[in-house]
Amino acid sequence: MQKRRLGKSGIVVSEICMGTMTFGTQSDKKESWEIMNRAWEAGIDFFDTAEIYPVPPSGELAGLTEEWLGEWMRDKPREGVIIASKIAGAAHGWFNPPVRHHKAALDRVHIRRAIEGSLKRLGTDYIDLYQIHWPDHGMRVLDTLGVFEELIGEGKIRALGLSNDTPYGVMKALWSADVEGLQPIDTIQNNYSINNRRFEDELADVCRRESVSLLPYAPLAGGVLTGKYQQERWPKGARYSDYKAVGPRQEEMAKRYVNDATVVTVERLEVIAQEAGMDVATLAVAWSKQNDFVASTIIGASKVEQLEVSLKAAGVMLSDEVMGAIDRVSAEIPYPMG
Repeated sequence: MQKRRLGKSGIVVSEICMGTMTFGTQSDKKESWEIMNRAWEAGIDFFDTAEIYPVPPSGELAGLTEEWLGEWMRDKPREGVIIASKIAGAAHGWFNPPVRHHKAALDRVHIRRAIEGSLKRLGTDYIDLYQIHWPDHGMRVLDTLGVFEELIGEGKIRALGLSNDTPYGVMKALWSADVEGLQPIDTIQNNYSINNRRFEDELADVCRRESVSLLPYAPLAGGVLTGKYQQERWPKGARYSDYKAVGPRQEEMAKRYVNDATVVTVERLEVIAQEAGMDVATLAVAWSKQNDFVASTIIGASKVEQLEVSLKAAGVMLSDEVMGAIDRVSAEIPYPMG
């Protein structure tokens, strides 16, 4: 397992990060601990969580994943486990998070309450990487960054990150921190996979020039890049098969991830993976972490056996021929997820 730096911070992490958002819904406590144990044994020292996890978010379960992660950490050396967590976005955005009575905001009161809640649930006195789960570009960015600076000074946060943000959001945060002499952000956590390469349009260049590290989530495109939707479009028990029955918004999301273009893309990637001697899911994770603006690729699992194909990507460097073959598929089928 190779190690990489987060931005220009002092934090160095494993090239693969263990995502925990299913711990408490799709995975019970026993399974969640087995997944974390297997990740730890494989050399993963970086774990990502959030105050609203597990998903789908609910007022009843919000914070449970942090509690379980905190319990699991108790017999581990604290400095040896790198923890990333997130404060939820604003209540008036695209999604109203089920925390703080549905009045969440990115101001001093809510940031303070969020961080204290996370620290208590995690059973620790600091969080290595604290991220804004999704932005609120309508408010003054210094109202957020100023509080983070206080928390850094108090030793409760080591580094800062954004999530689900835009080139504007990243540059605004960097510029504001530079002007005010505050600690800048070091990471951004966005959706990025072979099926969704939109990050490369502008954000990748921002990351390269400003030394901001991407922590890509959904490197398997929500499981689509495992090939599970190839033989049967909507297999029983699969995530997006279930989404189709939840409501209009979830159905649209399912169709974004699983459609004619994504299925054909996976079909072609399976051929490339077979010729390279690996599973298509291993190929997808290896490709993700091989991009120069990526620090650590976030993988997920609801069962411990699902980890194995992703873990096989550790230390793997795809050849120029394989990377070129993947690029040709993307050129022939641009933006399969829309």
